[in-house]
Amino acid sequence: MAIITLTSDFGEKDHFVGAIKGAIYSELPDVKIVDISHSISPFNIPEAAYIIQNAYKSFPKGSVHIIGVDSELNEENKHIAVTLDEHYFICANNGIMSMLCNEIAPDKIVEINIHDKIQGSFPVLDVFVKVACHIARGGTLDVIGKTIDTIKPLKNLVPFINEEKTQIIGSIIYIDNYGNVVTNIKQSFFETVQKGRDFEISARNNKFKTVFSKYSDVVNFEIPEDKRHDEGRGLVVFNSGGFLEIAVYRSNPTTVGSASSLMGLNLMDTVSVNFVATPLVPKGIESVSAFQDYK
Repeated sequence: MAIITLTSDFGEKDHFVGAIKGAIYSELPDVKIVDISHSISPFNIPEAAYIIQNAYKSFPKGSVHIIGVDSELNEENKHIAVTLDEHYFICANNGIMSMLCNEIAPDKIVEINIHDKIQGSFPVLDVFVKVACHIARGGTLDVIGKTIDTIKPLKNLVPFINEEKTQIIGSIIYIDNYGNVVTNIKQSFFETVQKGRDFEISARNNKFKTVFSKYSDVVNFEIPEDKRHDEGRGLVVFNSGGFLEIAVYRSNPTTVGSASSLMGLNLMDTVSVNFVATPLVPKGIESVSAFQDYK
Protein backbone atom coordinates (compact mmCIF):
# COMPACT_ATOMS: atom_id res chain seq x y z
CA MET A 1 0.00 0.00 0.00
CA ALA A 2 1.34 3.41 -0.98
CA ILE A 3 1.93 5.96 1.80
CA ILE A 4 1.61 9.73 1.37
CA THR A 5 2.54 11.98 4.29
CA LEU A 6 1.45 15.58 4.81
CA THR A 7 3.41 18.35 6.55
CA SER A 8 2.14 21.93 6.44
CA ASP A 9 1.52 25.21 8.22
CA PHE A 10 -2.22 25.02 7.45
CA GLY A 11 -3.35 24.27 11.01
CA GLU A 12 -6.57 22.38 11.76
CA LYS A 13 -9.18 25.15 11.63
CA ASP A 14 -9.49 25.67 7.88
CA HIS A 15 -10.59 23.37 5.09
CA PHE A 16 -7.13 22.98 3.51
CA VAL A 17 -6.01 19.67 5.02
CA GLY A 18 -9.40 18.04 4.52
CA ALA A 19 -9.52 19.14 0.89
CA ILE A 20 -6.04 17.75 0.23
CA LYS A 21 -6.92 14.38 1.75
CA GLY A 22 -10.17 14.25 -0.21
CA ALA A 23 -8.35 14.93 -3.46
CA ILE A 24 -5.82 12.19 -2.77
CA TYR A 25 -8.51 9.65 -1.91
CA SER A 26 -10.42 10.60 -5.06
CA GLU A 27 -7.41 9.54 -7.13
CA LEU A 28 -6.13 6.69 -4.93
CA PRO A 29 -8.87 5.23 -2.68
CA ASP A 30 -6.52 2.61 -1.19
CA VAL A 31 -3.64 4.94 -0.33
CA LYS A 32 -2.57 5.48 3.29
CA ILE A 33 -2.36 9.17 4.32
CA VAL A 34 -0.34 10.11 7.41
CA ASP A 35 -0.25 13.58 8.99
CA ILE A 36 3.25 14.43 10.21
CA SER A 37 2.32 17.94 11.37
CA HIS A 38 0.04 20.80 10.36
CA SER A 39 1.24 23.03 13.18
CA ILE A 40 4.37 24.41 11.53
CA SER A 41 4.66 28.11 12.33
CA PRO A 42 3.45 30.06 9.25
CA PHE A 43 6.14 30.21 6.54
CA ASN A 44 8.77 28.85 8.95
CA ILE A 45 11.05 26.98 6.56
CA PRO A 46 13.75 25.89 9.08
CA GLU A 47 11.04 24.49 11.37
CA ALA A 48 9.48 22.51 8.52
CA ALA A 49 12.89 21.22 7.46
CA TYR A 50 13.73 20.11 11.00
CA ILE A 51 10.43 18.25 11.45
CA ILE A 52 10.46 16.46 8.10
CA GLN A 53 14.12 15.48 8.54
CA ASN A 54 13.40 13.83 11.87
CA ALA A 55 10.17 12.14 10.77
CA TYR A 56 10.65 10.74 7.28
CA LYS A 57 13.17 8.00 8.17
CA SER A 58 10.53 6.23 10.29
CA PHE A 59 8.43 5.59 7.17
CA PRO A 60 8.93 2.72 4.71
CA LYS A 61 11.11 3.24 1.69
CA GLY A 62 9.12 4.55 -1.25
CA SER A 63 6.90 6.82 0.86
CA VAL A 64 5.85 10.12 -0.71
CA HIS A 65 6.11 13.27 1.44
CA ILE A 66 4.11 16.41 0.57
CA ILE A 67 5.42 19.55 2.30
CA GLY A 68 3.01 22.49 2.13
CA VAL A 69 4.95 25.43 3.56
CA ASP A 70 5.54 28.65 1.58
CA SER A 71 4.36 26.81 -1.51
CA GLU A 72 2.95 29.64 -3.65
CA LEU A 73 4.51 29.45 -7.12
CA ASN A 74 6.51 32.45 -8.33
CA GLU A 75 9.77 33.19 -10.13
CA GLU A 76 11.80 32.74 -6.95
CA ASN A 77 9.79 29.84 -5.52
CA LYS A 78 9.57 27.03 -8.03
CA HIS A 79 8.13 23.61 -7.23
CA ILE A 80 10.33 20.53 -7.07
CA ALA A 81 10.13 16.78 -6.58
CA VAL A 82 13.15 15.04 -5.06
CA THR A 83 14.21 11.42 -4.70
CA LEU A 84 16.43 11.04 -1.64
CA ASP A 85 17.25 8.06 0.56
CA GLU A 86 14.62 6.03 -1.37
CA HIS A 87 11.89 8.51 -0.38
CA TYR A 88 10.07 11.10 -2.49
CA PHE A 89 9.59 14.72 -1.45
CA ILE A 90 7.32 17.30 -3.09
CA CYS A 91 7.65 20.93 -2.01
CA ALA A 92 8.67 24.42 -3.03
CA ASN A 93 12.33 25.04 -3.80
CA ASN A 94 12.64 27.43 -0.87
CA GLY A 95 15.36 25.77 1.21
CA ILE A 96 13.27 23.12 2.96
CA MET A 97 15.14 20.28 1.28
CA SER A 98 18.61 21.70 1.88
CA MET A 99 18.77 20.37 5.46
CA LEU A 100 18.15 16.83 4.22
CA CYS A 101 20.39 17.19 1.18
CA ASN A 102 23.20 18.53 3.35
CA GLU A 103 23.64 15.05 4.84
CA ILE A 104 22.41 12.76 2.05
CA ALA A 105 22.89 13.52 -1.64
CA PRO A 106 19.62 13.39 -3.60
CA ASP A 107 19.35 10.80 -6.36
CA LYS A 108 17.24 13.05 -8.56
CA ILE A 109 15.73 16.55 -8.49
CA VAL A 110 13.15 17.79 -10.98
CA GLU A 111 11.52 21.17 -11.33
CA ILE A 112 7.81 20.47 -11.72
CA ASN A 113 6.43 21.78 -15.02
CA ILE A 114 2.83 20.53 -15.21
CA HIS A 115 1.27 23.80 -14.02
CA ASP A 116 -0.04 24.75 -17.47
CA LYS A 117 -2.19 21.60 -17.43
CA ILE A 118 -3.77 22.42 -14.05
CA GLN A 119 -6.18 25.18 -13.11
CA GLY A 120 -6.25 26.51 -9.55
CA SER A 121 -4.61 28.78 -7.02
CA PHE A 122 -3.91 26.25 -4.26
CA PRO A 123 -0.67 24.55 -5.37
CA VAL A 124 -0.55 21.87 -2.68
CA LEU A 125 -4.04 20.73 -3.66
CA ASP A 126 -3.82 21.39 -7.39
CA VAL A 127 -0.21 20.40 -8.15
CA PHE A 128 1.43 18.53 -5.27
CA VAL A 129 -1.45 16.06 -4.96
CA LYS A 130 -1.27 15.25 -8.70
CA VAL A 131 2.48 14.68 -8.48
CA ALA A 132 2.22 12.59 -5.30
CA CYS A 133 -0.46 10.34 -6.74
CA HIS A 134 1.54 9.94 -9.96
CA ILE A 135 4.57 8.79 -7.95
CA ALA A 136 2.45 6.56 -5.68
CA ARG A 137 1.18 4.76 -8.80
CA GLY A 138 4.77 4.03 -9.79
CA GLY A 139 5.24 6.97 -12.17
CA THR A 140 8.66 8.50 -12.83
CA LEU A 141 9.79 12.04 -12.03
CA ASP A 142 10.77 12.69 -15.64
CA VAL A 143 7.09 12.83 -16.60
CA ILE A 144 6.29 15.72 -14.27
CA GLY A 145 9.40 17.88 -14.49
CA LYS A 146 12.82 18.68 -15.89
CA THR A 147 15.97 17.58 -14.13
CA ILE A 148 17.93 20.22 -12.21
CA ASP A 149 21.23 19.91 -10.37
CA THR A 150 20.88 22.11 -7.30
CA ILE A 151 18.34 23.25 -4.76
CA LYS A 152 17.99 26.55 -2.97
CA PRO A 153 20.13 26.63 0.20
CA LEU A 154 18.70 27.38 3.61
CA LYS A 155 20.34 30.28 5.42
CA ASN A 156 21.92 29.57 8.82
CA LEU A 157 21.82 25.83 8.16
CA VAL A 158 25.47 25.20 9.01
CA PRO A 159 26.96 26.69 12.19
CA PHE A 160 30.06 28.88 11.96
CA ILE A 161 33.43 27.74 13.29
CA ASN A 162 36.38 30.08 13.71
CA GLU A 163 39.77 29.48 12.10
CA GLU A 164 41.34 28.40 15.39
CA LYS A 165 38.56 25.83 15.86
CA THR A 166 38.00 27.08 19.39
CA GLN A 167 34.43 28.28 18.91
CA ILE A 168 31.22 27.15 17.22
CA ILE A 169 28.51 29.74 16.67
CA GLY A 170 25.11 28.23 15.96
CA SER A 171 21.53 29.42 16.06
CA ILE A 172 18.16 28.25 17.35
CA ILE A 173 16.15 26.71 14.52
CA TYR A 174 13.21 25.16 16.38
CA ILE A 175 11.25 25.46 19.64
CA ASP A 176 9.31 22.31 20.47
CA ASN A 177 5.99 21.77 22.23
CA TYR A 178 7.73 21.77 25.63
CA GLY A 179 9.49 25.06 24.96
CA ASN A 180 12.88 23.35 24.53
CA VAL A 181 15.10 25.13 22.02
CA VAL A 182 16.89 23.18 19.29
CA THR A 183 20.04 24.51 17.64
CA ASN A 184 21.57 23.79 14.25
CA ILE A 185 24.62 22.20 15.94
CA LYS A 186 24.60 18.45 15.32
CA GLN A 187 26.30 16.03 17.68
CA SER A 188 28.61 14.64 14.97
CA PHE A 189 29.79 18.16 14.09
CA PHE A 190 30.22 19.11 17.75
CA GLU A 191 32.32 16.06 18.57
CA THR A 192 34.48 16.45 15.45
CA VAL A 193 35.44 19.97 16.52
CA GLN A 194 35.61 19.19 20.25
CA LYS A 195 38.28 16.48 20.05
CA GLY A 196 37.83 15.70 23.74
CA ARG A 197 38.26 19.27 25.00
CA ASP A 198 36.22 20.84 27.79
CA PHE A 199 33.69 23.42 26.67
CA GLU A 200 31.21 26.08 27.72
CA ILE A 201 27.89 26.54 25.93
CA SER A 202 26.46 30.07 26.06
CA ALA A 203 22.98 31.30 25.14
CA ARG A 204 22.23 34.85 26.24
CA ASN A 205 23.20 34.88 29.93
CA ASN A 206 22.91 31.12 30.35
CA LYS A 207 26.02 28.93 30.46
CA PHE A 208 26.44 25.14 30.52
CA LYS A 209 29.53 22.95 30.76
CA THR A 210 27.88 19.53 30.45
CA VAL A 211 25.83 17.81 27.74
CA PHE A 212 23.68 15.06 29.24
CA SER A 213 22.69 11.84 27.50
CA LYS A 214 19.05 12.23 28.58
CA TYR A 215 16.93 14.79 30.43
CA SER A 216 16.75 12.90 33.73
CA ASP A 217 20.56 12.75 33.99
CA VAL A 218 20.33 16.21 35.59
CA VAL A 219 18.60 14.60 38.61
CA ASN A 220 20.53 13.29 41.60
CA PHE A 221 18.38 10.29 42.50
CA GLU A 222 20.31 9.76 45.73
CA ILE A 223 18.51 12.81 47.17
CA PRO A 224 14.97 12.11 48.48
CA GLU A 225 12.34 13.09 45.94
CA ASP A 226 10.67 15.67 48.21
CA LYS A 227 13.99 17.54 48.58
CA ARG A 228 15.21 17.64 44.96
CA HIS A 229 13.32 20.56 43.39
CA ASP A 230 14.53 19.52 39.94
CA GLU A 231 11.62 20.80 37.88
CA GLY A 232 12.67 23.91 36.00
CA ARG A 233 16.41 23.14 36.05
CA GLY A 234 18.18 24.04 32.83
CA LEU A 235 20.22 21.46 30.96
CA VAL A 236 21.68 20.60 27.57
CA VAL A 237 21.23 17.33 25.66
CA PHE A 238 21.71 15.98 22.17
CA ASN A 239 18.10 15.22 21.28
CA SER A 240 16.67 12.24 19.41
CA GLY A 241 17.49 13.93 16.09
CA GLY A 242 21.12 14.43 17.11
CA PHE A 243 20.84 18.22 17.55
CA LEU A 244 22.16 20.22 20.49
CA GLU A 245 19.12 21.19 22.57
CA ILE A 246 18.78 23.52 25.55
CA ALA A 247 15.97 22.30 27.76
CA VAL A 248 14.34 22.58 31.16
CA TYR A 249 13.74 19.40 33.15
CA ARG A 250 10.04 18.45 33.11
CA SER A 251 9.26 21.76 31.45
CA ASN A 252 5.74 23.03 31.00
CA PRO A 253 5.35 26.46 29.39
CA THR A 254 2.16 27.09 31.40
CA THR A 255 3.46 26.06 34.86
CA VAL A 256 7.16 25.64 35.64
CA GLY A 257 8.19 27.43 32.46
CA SER A 258 10.42 26.36 29.58
CA ALA A 259 13.90 26.95 28.19
CA SER A 260 12.44 29.48 25.79
CA SER A 261 10.47 31.45 28.39
CA LEU A 262 12.77 31.15 31.41
CA MET A 263 15.99 31.81 29.50
CA GLY A 264 14.59 34.31 27.02
CA LEU A 265 15.59 32.22 24.00
CA ASN A 266 13.86 32.68 20.65
CA LEU A 267 14.17 31.47 17.08
CA MET A 268 17.42 32.49 15.37
CA ASP A 269 19.06 33.53 18.66
CA THR A 270 22.78 32.75 18.79
CA VAL A 271 24.17 29.80 20.75
CA SER A 272 27.95 29.54 21.05
CA VAL A 273 30.26 26.75 22.14
CA ASN A 274 33.72 27.76 23.37
CA PHE A 275 36.31 25.03 23.69
CA VAL A 276 39.02 25.12 26.34
CA ALA A 277 42.50 24.23 25.15
CA THR A 278 43.80 21.00 26.64
CA PRO A 279 46.81 21.81 28.88
CA LEU A 280 50.21 20.79 27.60
CA VAL A 281 51.51 17.74 29.47
CA PRO A 282 55.20 17.98 30.44
CA LYS A 283 57.55 15.25 29.33
CA GLY A 284 57.42 12.30 31.69
CA ILE A 285 53.81 12.92 32.69
CA GLU A 286 51.64 10.24 31.09
CA SER A 287 48.21 11.84 31.21
CA VAL A 288 46.32 15.08 31.76
CA SER A 289 44.93 13.73 35.05
CA ALA A 290 48.46 12.95 36.21
CA PHE A 291 49.46 16.46 35.15
CA GLN A 292 46.78 17.87 37.45
CA ASP A 293 48.33 15.91 40.33
CA TYR A 294 51.80 17.02 39.23
CA LYS A 295 50.77 20.67 39.39
